Amino acid sequence: MFAYKSKRQFLIVYGVIFGGAVMGFLVRLSKFEEFTTKGNFLVSVVSIALITFIWESLRYINRFLNTSYPFEKNIAGRIVLQLFCGTIVGLIVRSIIYYFGEPNIPFKLDSLFLATTWALYALLPAFINLIFFTDYFIGRWKDSLVLAERLEKEKSQVQFDNLKNQLNPHFLFNALTSLNSLIFEDQKLASQFLQHLSKVYRYVLQNKDKNFVPLVTELNFIQGYVFLLETRFLHAVKISINVKEEKKEQAIVPVTLQILIENALKHNIADREKPLHIDITVMGDYLIVSNNLQERKMVETSNKMGLDNLKSLYRFLTDKPVLIEKTDNRFAVKVPLL
Repeated sequence: MFAYKSKRQFLIVYGVIFGGAVMGFLVRLSKFEEFTTKGNFLVSVVSIALITFIWESLRYINRFLNTSYPFEKNIAGRIVLQLFCGTIVGLIVRSIIYYFGEPNIPFKLDSLFLATTWALYALLPAFINLIFFTDYFIGRWKDSLVLAERLEKEKSQVQFDNLKNQLNPHFLFNALTSLNSLIFEDQKLASQFLQHLSKVYRYVLQNKDKNFVPLVTELNFIQGYVFLLETRFLHAVKISINVKEEKKEQAIVPVTLQILIENALKHNIADREKPLHIDITVMGDYLIVSNNLQERKMVETSNKMGLDNLKSLYRFLTDKPVLIEKTDNRFAVKVPLL
């Protein structure tokens, strides 16, 4: 016979069969004085053998049909065929009892009782097959949930990658424009700017396919990114980072900080009269990127999906959600550390 899925499944099945036989033994012992203890025990052994035969036969038929005539081919036809085969097995067992068992019973059985047993043995396989059908459809349902979750994760990853790809060309264009101006104004600063720019893009290329990186790695990367922004915006943007050392070994999705800082710049006014202050801190198991709120009236490059895509991706990596908090004068995004 085919092996069971687990030892636990085997013990449950045969525990039920043995338990039913014990109950039958006790009922016969109390209700039918005609049975001797030896005869009663023999009936119990035969009952266990016949029920085991029915169960294993139906299980074999189920496994065989899963290969030769699967549900996907014709679900209605498969169910009818399996029920028909089960009925045949049940009637074969009842016929064995009729020819070899009943003549040895020490008293005459009621005709209504005999008719009922024929019906019972015809219907019992249907209940057993219902167990197999239920197991199959529950398995399919679980598989569909896993597949849907995997597809949703892949979709979220694609959306997140698209978001990064949208930010990078936009940032690169602005960075090169700033570099062009620096070359004529301050060649030493231009050289430093170019070095930091190369480090930023090296980080993006090295980590773009990773699900997460240590927070310390992301913070080292963002230092170079901050240098580029503060050089480009001068006193219009001020970024402060305050993260305790013990929190830096936790993980984060790469380029998360760049996306959140870029999001703050995209949606808020930043000039010398109204500088944008961006603070990066850690509280508990959350990395917090917050800024003073001075919203632009119109954001031409926004598709309103950046933070939603970030939230979707983190949903598959941790049970803790990405939190967005907005007050009259402050905006904060809280990202769970992994």
